[in-house]
Amino acid sequence: MELDKTTLYDLAVFANEEEFSVFGKLNEAITSSGRDEFKKMLYTPLKSVSAITDIQLTLKQIGEKESGWTKLISNGTIMVVERYFHATIDEIPAYPNKLSALTYKVFSGQDYSLIKYSAKHCFDFIKGMRQLQELLHSPEASAPLQKVLSRCQNILQHTAAYTSGFATTEEMPHTALLRFGHFIRYRFKTNMHNLLQMHATLDAWHGMAIAIKKFQLVFPELVASETPVIEARGLYHILLEQPVGYDTQLNRDAHFLFLTGANMAGKSTFIKAVGIAVFLAHAGMAVPAAFLRLSVFDGMLSNINMADNIIKGESYFYNEVQRVKATLQKVSDGKKWLILIDELFKGTNVEDAMKCSTAVIEGLLKVKGSLFILSTHLYEIAQQLQGHTNISFHYFETQISGGQLQFNYTLKPGVSNDRLGYLILKNEGVVKMLEDL
Repeated sequence: MELDKTTLYDLAVFANEEEFSVFGKLNEAITSSGRDEFKKMLYTPLKSVSAITDIQLTLKQIGEKESGWTKLISNGTIMVVERYFHATIDEIPAYPNKLSALTYKVFSGQDYSLIKYSAKHCFDFIKGMRQLQELLHSPEASAPLQKVLSRCQNILQHTAAYTSGFATTEEMPHTALLRFGHFIRYRFKTNMHNLLQMHATLDAWHGMAIAIKKFQLVFPELVASETPVIEARGLYHILLEQPVGYDTQLNRDAHFLFLTGANMAGKSTFIKAVGIAVFLAHAGMAVPAAFLRLSVFDGMLSNINMADNIIKGESYFYNEVQRVKATLQKVSDGKKWLILIDELFKGTNVEDAMKCSTAVIEGLLKVKGSLFILSTHLYEIAQQLQGHTNISFHYFETQISGGQLQFNYTLKPGVSNDRLGYLILKNEGVVKMLEDL
């Protein structure tokens, strides 16, 4: 699925402060390399039902065996292994005997200590990879998992001659230790780097499986459909502490959701929740929902957090127009897109915004091969759109009790005509501050 940086930013998939991002929330990788691999997976969403379901099966299988995961490989282990290949040390003898081993230890004492320390971590890493290979090996293993485990087994067989018979490097005599250190540094470098990459992949999958259990996420059902579809129950925003679930459906018969509601009623949160769930589904992840059924999308674009560009001299409204233009260029390619638009044309006056919004919506309604969610304060234009059969109108209700706003964040069919900006201004004491000036 194709995404751009704007969409990833709008959905908070990545953020400067990781704890406020989807990536930061779901990252449970043990090592830095596993973390980087998980980030890479999120940057490259999958493009077919088979690819997605293969990863889903992989995560399920790893989750079932998570309790047996090796404790031998830590972030420190990975760091020591990687640094061993870059250390400056005297040449290690390939076939040391007792005399040459003792000579090396005496005359290259610091280098011998580094070799001994590094060999221990290399040994633990190899042993840990053997444990993972044995833990995860199964005739029913998913295709991606089988591929990694097969490559891992082929590489590990080359280490048997240097590690068999020893439980740890502490049991190795000086000759065996130097022989093992020589083998790893000079003859196993490429294979070790391949093993490190395989572990990063396994660690990323393992972290994803842990996150699925930790946050009680649900695997979505992927359908091979010629037209896009989203059907969700209990879908919620994963970054909220106490989220409210949404039920929603978009399909060929109603492929445009027209969303209204007051400020703070929940429109933006809903749009982002849908986008995040669809995004995670295309990464093979489970999603924050009770149920999600969807087709595979070719791409997703959002128009949520637009800004002006002072350096380029571009106004807020100009950037909105450019984003709409880019969206139209994408959806006209005949592929399946999910388009998320929050408060279209905020950068101009109401009359202009209504005219522009109506023109854009009526144009997008012609695009049957994509799905659209658009929120707006301009509820008046809903009347002009009632004649279209493929648009559904929903809103978030706001109630007033004792002069106070109450939000239930429940998505309802219909159009909201709430105008509560002044009440919010008054409740926050701003009106009185202005009167007291």
